[in-house]
Amino acid sequence: MSLETVKMYFAALGRAQDVREFAVSSATVDLAAQALNVEPARIAKTLSFQNNTDGNCILVVAAGDAKVDNGKFKRHFGLKPKMLTPDEVAQLTGHAVGGVCPFANPAGVKTCLDISLKRFATVFPACGSSSSAIELNCDELYRYAQALEWVDVCKSWQPEYHD
Repeated sequence: MSLETVKMYFAALGRAQDVREFAVSSATVDLAAQALNVEPARIAKTLSFQNNTDGNCILVVAAGDAKVDNGKFKRHFGLKPKMLTPDEVAQLTGHAVGGVCPFANPAGVKTCLDISLKRFATVFPACGSSSSAIELNCDELYRYAQALEWVDVCKSWQPEYHD
């Protein structure tokens, strides 16, 4: 159901044809990178965290090689980063683990993009299933995800420039 919701979301934006579906799993960064034949860092993984201030969740979309820095997260959001359980993820986002994405989420879900994505011309977030993705540039990702802001909540990485 989640994939269909995301496809309808992109259809309204004239981008439904850009949603890719795979015969193999893309549920992890490595599997998605294999399915797309790209480096794992270009997979835009969506991480789901509890938001104790309103009982909803915060989604942080980060590069596939990025890891959340607990201190940076706490300083930015004012709360300790606590990942949601698989049941909580499905309940709060409508997407199952492996297909969580920043698109077509229920009202109240806060989506932020980590600056680790900005080093790539395009990235590949999931589209609501464990065998789907879409290629977007960072401006498109920000707009289509209805992101609230760019954040810096991941550990530093060695900057590289990619085309």
